[in-house]
Amino acid sequence: MSAAVNVSGSLRRRLLLQLVGSAALLAAVLFFAVLGFVRTVAEESHDRILLASATSILDSVSVQAGEITADIPYAALSMLGNVSDDRVFYRIASPAGVLTGYADLPVAEEPVQPRQPLFETAAYKGETIRAVTVSRRLAAQGAPVAVQVSVAQTRTGQAALLEQLFRSALFLGVGFFVLASGLAVWAAQSSITPLRSLTEAISRRGPKDLRPVTRPVPAEMSPLVLSLNSFIRRLQASLARSEDFIAEAAHRVRTPLATVRAQAEVTLMRVENEDNRASLREMIRAIDESSRAAGQLLDHAMVSFRTDSLERQEVNLTALARDLAERLQPVAELKDIGLHFQSDGDVSIKGDAILLQNAVRNILDNAIKYSGRDRTVRVRTVRNGGWGNIEVEDEAGGFAGEDTEALTRRFVRGANAGETIGSGLGLTIAREVAEAHGGRLIIENSQTGAGACVTLCFPLC
Repeated sequence: MSAAVNVSGSLRRRLLLQLVGSAALLAAVLFFAVLGFVRTVAEESHDRILLASATSILDSVSVQAGEITADIPYAALSMLGNVSDDRVFYRIASPAGVLTGYADLPVAEEPVQPRQPLFETAAYKGETIRAVTVSRRLAAQGAPVAVQVSVAQTRTGQAALLEQLFRSALFLGVGFFVLASGLAVWAAQSSITPLRSLTEAISRRGPKDLRPVTRPVPAEMSPLVLSLNSFIRRLQASLARSEDFIAEAAHRVRTPLATVRAQAEVTLMRVENEDNRASLREMIRAIDESSRAAGQLLDHAMVSFRTDSLERQEVNLTALARDLAERLQPVAELKDIGLHFQSDGDVSIKGDAILLQNAVRNILDNAIKYSGRDRTVRVRTVRNGGWGNIEVEDEAGGFAGEDTEALTRRFVRGANAGETIGSGLGLTIAREVAEAHGGRLIIENSQTGAGACVTLCFPLC
């Protein structure tokens, strides 16, 4: 019986909506861009005519017999009348007062710098006006006098022009949208055909047919086929690893370990014979080893499955290592071990935060577990060229003469393991996490010779 498919809508409809939505957005952008452009051009053209009129009037101002006079040329105001039928206002003023024109014209009262026209929009006589003020200095009675000329015009004609330009831009945007929508419908219909063909080819396969897809597809669909083939390969590998994991788990986990350990501890408190108590202690130790092995086997399986579908996002290694050091601080204090964190600054990479945390936790756990009392464990995050490193240095004696490469294999433990409970999977997990992120695991003796230094190296973003 086939499982129900969780349908989230039609791909064709979604593609059509996206294309039509994009067409609408582009049409709106085109409309506002054209409207903004023509509006700017119209306003700048009007401002230039206003400035030319004001400059012409200013040039007509002169000093005669010590008095400032103005002979306003006809062309200075008629050029504005040629643009539209709007009303025109002007004012000529000096520090002594208004020489001629509209004294209540709402323009700048403060002195305007020569050759620096000041444009303003204001309300005057119940209408909106656009005004410009220019200035020049004249010599009157042996002293410089600043003369300001202001010219203003109502904006009714300009508003009518802008309304006409608005309609033209609107027609252009609507026409673009209609044309783009028609093309979007055609594109949505034709884009689905290769996908349907690929779907039919895969649906005809049997349940055990895990061959790669070799059917010819358009270039745009090649990432989909590559991802599908990659998934098939990962599925085959995951099935093989799942079988190995089941075999290992069945071999190592045979009883409800937590219940057995609790019963053994209760029995240990009741038994007085020293030989029997020693046997119970050995039993509890064996249960602890099995529990740890089972936990790390599950961790290893989790790492194996997550590396097949690694989800990369930005991870701050400094914050991750600091957090783990703080969380393991109580465990270290129980053994009188000093756990110290150091960093030169934030180190970030692209990776899976859960896997990275698992790898660092296993290395820290080993360092604390194998270090004796009154020892020190140091955690550092550093940048080394194009690499971001997490270094864990302990004082557990190091690996004198040992093959450190072999320590990363499953169930292999160092010569200093002794009676310490462990499974031999911690460094294996750390190595696999590092390799899944394009990095590496380095195991070496510390520079002081008091212990080992285990380094996780990852390429920086």
